[in-house]
Amino acid sequence: MAAGFPIELQGIRILSSEALYQAMRYPNHPEYQKAIIQQKSPMTAKMISKKYRSHTREDWEEVKLMIMRWCLRVKLIQNWDKFGSLLLSTLDKQIVEESYKDDFWGARPSDMNLLVGTNALGRLLMELRAELTQFIGKHELSSPHIDNFMLYGKEIGNIRFENKAMPIESLLNTNTNFENLSLFD
Repeated sequence: MAAGFPIELQGIRILSSEALYQAMRYPNHPEYQKAIIQQKSPMTAKMISKKYRSHTREDWEEVKLMIMRWCLRVKLIQNWDKFGSLLLSTLDKQIVEESYKDDFWGARPSDMNLLVGTNALGRLLMELRAELTQFIGKHELSSPHIDNFMLYGKEIGNIRFENKAMPIESLLNTNTNFENLSLFD
């Protein structure tokens, strides 16, 4: 749930990929989407979305991974240098979200000093890191093939983008402090 990587989609400014992800639970409720997207922090967006859970799209469990994968790609193409460099700074290390509550998106510490869980978010981030070179050049990011993939009552289409070089190359001469950047909070 990292902040600091804003997204613009269909003219709508969204402050985090978490807010976008949570909003996509409610394609038939633009008013819920707006309430979620207006939040300043990823955690608040998630908390606000909880009060609407009874209106979650029926196929959510089947599509949530596809939607998160797409949200992370939107986050990357719109924050290429900063987010791409952060992904590259992890080198080939395992990316794990340590969570005491969620062993699907993250992994929980066990009694044996291990992290146990699906770690779906970490896996998606490692997948994205491995595919970084595929995002160089002019491309279109396709919307997931999901029925009713809408934001504020409008179907979401493909997103055109262009990246000229690997992210790290554009940050070599800056003072980016990777210690202050986070993939999760």
